[in-house]
Amino acid sequence: MPSHEVLNQPPPLEDYDPLALDGALSEALRREGAEWAFPEVSQFGRRTASRQAIAWGFQANENPPQLRTHDRFGQRIDEVEFHPAWHELMRLSVANGVHAAPWRDPKPGAHVARAAMMMLGAENEFGHGCPISMTYSAFPALQRQPDLLEQWAPRIVSLEYDPRSLPAAEKSGALIGMGMTEKQGGSDVRANTTRAVSLGKGEYALTGHKWFCSAPMCDAFLVLAQADRGLSCFLLPRWTPEGARNRFHLQRLKDKLVRDDAAGARAGDASLPAPRGVRQEARRAAADARRAC
Repeated sequence: MPSHEVLNQPPPLEDYDPLALDGALSEALRREGAEWAFPEVSQFGRRTASRQAIAWGFQANENPPQLRTHDRFGQRIDEVEFHPAWHELMRLSVANGVHAAPWRDPKPGAHVARAAMMMLGAENEFGHGCPISMTYSAFPALQRQPDLLEQWAPRIVSLEYDPRSLPAAEKSGALIGMGMTEKQGGSDVRANTTRAVSLGKGEYALTGHKWFCSAPMCDAFLVLAQADRGLSCFLLPRWTPEGARNRFHLQRLKDKLVRDDAAGARAGDASLPAPRGVRQEARRAAADARRAC
């Protein structure tokens, strides 16, 4: 029942152009050589500031992801279910290349334009930006391994969001996560105890745990492990080349301020292809992740 008249509350801020109202961001695009990107950045910003997209952000955070370690037949699946609103946000960002546009078309100002779009997407909803940002920042590490780049690049730079849990070869798009931190080391990844043992032909078996694994439904992960030459970086796919689930076991999802972004603690062992020049790549991957994530 009407009980009073509201006089001092502003209307919802929605269906507007956030780039047009952000003088600092507009100036940065011009200054850093990305003035050409104004139309697409503005269009993306208007989409993220729409009533519908804002509602997706609220819905995704009000309905946290759910961990499914086993299916109804008792088979281990280690999957995370997200609310449909999360998938809509992911679809919007991927379709606009926020995860990979500079790698699709590496022209001057491309990284600046992508950063502006990442910022506008985060103003709507920050949690889904985790796999978006990690995929973007993982690409330079794969560039140092041409055979892996050839295998993964077409799906990483794809503008199709494909959330299905399938081998990457059967999907129209792929996302990359990261597993770096361990309980005993925290931010000091040199204290990691996960071990990598060579199986020959460029494949390694990893045994250990990760205290923090962001976006565990990604298709592959950059994982730090101790190899014969010290701390190294490996690519861990969720599925083996034979089409079987890799031994990648999720123990739980953590409570976080951003409730729709799943972060899992994991333990297990897995076989995976290993990059060459691993020490240098580990540093490069970590540096890119710090800048982007």
